[in-house]
Amino acid sequence: MEDRLSKWRLILGEKSDPDAQASLSVEAQGLDRVLDALYDSERRGGLGASAPNINRWLGDIRRYFPAPVVQVMQRDALDRLGLRQMLLQPELLESMESDIHLAATLLSLKKAIPTTTRETAKQVVRKVAEDIEKRLRNPLRQAVEGAVHRASRNRKPKFNEIDWHRTIQANLRHYQPEFKTVIPARLIGHGRKGPQLRRIILLIDQSGSMAASLVYAGVLGCVLASIRSVKTQLVVFDVAPVDLSEYLDDPVELLFAAQLGGGTDINKALAYAQTLLQEPADTILVLISDLFEGGNAGAMLRRCAAIKESGVQFITLLALSDRGKPAYDHHIAEQLAALDIPTFACTPDQFPYIMATAIQRKKLPL
Repeated sequence: MEDRLSKWRLILGEKSDPDAQASLSVEAQGLDRVLDALYDSERRGGLGASAPNINRWLGDIRRYFPAPVVQVMQRDALDRLGLRQMLLQPELLESMESDIHLAATLLSLKKAIPTTTRETAKQVVRKVAEDIEKRLRNPLRQAVEGAVHRASRNRKPKFNEIDWHRTIQANLRHYQPEFKTVIPARLIGHGRKGPQLRRIILLIDQSGSMAASLVYAGVLGCVLASIRSVKTQLVVFDVAPVDLSEYLDDPVELLFAAQLGGGTDINKALAYAQTLLQEPADTILVLISDLFEGGNAGAMLRRCAAIKESGVQFITLLALSDRGKPAYDHHIAEQLAALDIPTFACTPDQFPYIMATAIQRKKLPL
């Protein structure tokens, strides 16, 4: 009973027990202090502005809570207590638990970060980028290279295109002993030649609401760029598009070259993407956006239809994130689906499957 009472006391805070009837252990008292500092909305002073207070609190929450909860509390501290100065001091950044949301916040505030802190901020973003790459590099490479290999096979070869070794292997069950020969019921041709068989264009909304998606897409774009069999280009946009393909060899430099925030003009971004469509039939265009168009929505939809009709494989990802259902413009999403443009949210772990499916020209969900 006392244990249950103590838990409710921690949940409801000190004001729920003015007579101190609930007994808290020494550890529970420490836990209560860190919760009170963050979630007691009427508390005077909060954590204060001093680095020692903030550092102590950051250390305390890591002591009492697991890493996922620590990350949530850090984000809450930024929003509830105005502690964005945590991001402006190197010693504070070094003590924070790195995650995708901290990286996104750093990128959003990069213009406000002083020179003395910028390198530390880059180190935090690099750690997050390396964690994402470590988790997704192999699945993405295997999915894309396997899909390209399968898509490049020539199923209806001319006589001089037949791969006789593979054709014989595939037809051994048709061996005719009396004739001492194999009947080639299925011909297999040599794969298509050329270093790059597909062109992938990532068109990424860099408005503030898409921050986490930008981080994931930037890292995944760099992984795609390392795969020889596809040519990858990455363009970010707000009210104007910016081609960041030159940064695809370093995800941190790419992310710091982006400009999170601002408005959204998808139509203008798509117009730029059209200039990159040298071989539409072999191009996959991935628009990553919540579709809240600040420009001409009608013109944007007409441009989407034109791109689709040109033969491009056009995919819209409403979010590239581990979080729940994203906010997006449902009306525009429905109209894109009506144009037979797959439109859905996607987790980073699903992205390799999405790319493999697109490369093989298989149908994706609308």
